[in-house]
Amino acid sequence: MEFDWSVILAALPALAQGAKLTVFITVVGLTGGVAVGLVFGLMRAYGNKLLSGIAFAYVEFVRGTPIVVQVMFIYFALPVLLNVRVDAMTAAVTAIIVNSGAYIAEIVRGAFLSVPRGLREAGLALGMPVWRVLAFVVGPVAFRRIMPPLGNQFIVSLKDTSLFIVIGVGELTRQGQEIMAANFRAVEIWSAVAVIYLAMIGLLTFSLRLVEKRMRIL
Repeated sequence: MEFDWSVILAALPALAQGAKLTVFITVVGLTGGVAVGLVFGLMRAYGNKLLSGIAFAYVEFVRGTPIVVQVMFIYFALPVLLNVRVDAMTAAVTAIIVNSGAYIAEIVRGAFLSVPRGLREAGLALGMPVWRVLAFVVGPVAFRRIMPPLGNQFIVSLKDTSLFIVIGVGELTRQGQEIMAANFRAVEIWSAVAVIYLAMIGLLTFSLRLVEKRMRIL
């Protein structure tokens, strides 16, 4: 069987739409995931027993279940439990927020606790409130240490969007499946899908390396 480039050219508009949706889900989901991860990470690092316990339970539950199960629960089970309607897009974005938030929480916790304790104590000794010490003294140092593992999580979350094919979200993998089902050209279509994923992840990796380079501690 010969590789037919015209099949890819014909499929590019639909694949491009799928790629745009993939990027949208990733960006919105990770924006929420970073916010959730920052809150729960600080709860784990500096919270009392109750707050730390809540954060620990959330992190362990999410890390102990596959993201496919999480999105299926949000899409199929949550509407039954809460008597609300959850569309596929909302379920996909929520799943990325919940899933990435747990992993980012551990990244944040590790980064903040890795900062020498004396730095925090020095800020408190100057009479600064705890939130200012964390934001302006410990935070800048911790943020530099967060970037490499945070970048890895961004890449993982982008690839995880392909799993939302199970609830019918029209992201890149779903578009590829629908096109392949119509023309039966699996080699061309899945090759194109793989190249698009490689391009998106390559661009993300390059951007993250630039950020890491600019923020490197001398």
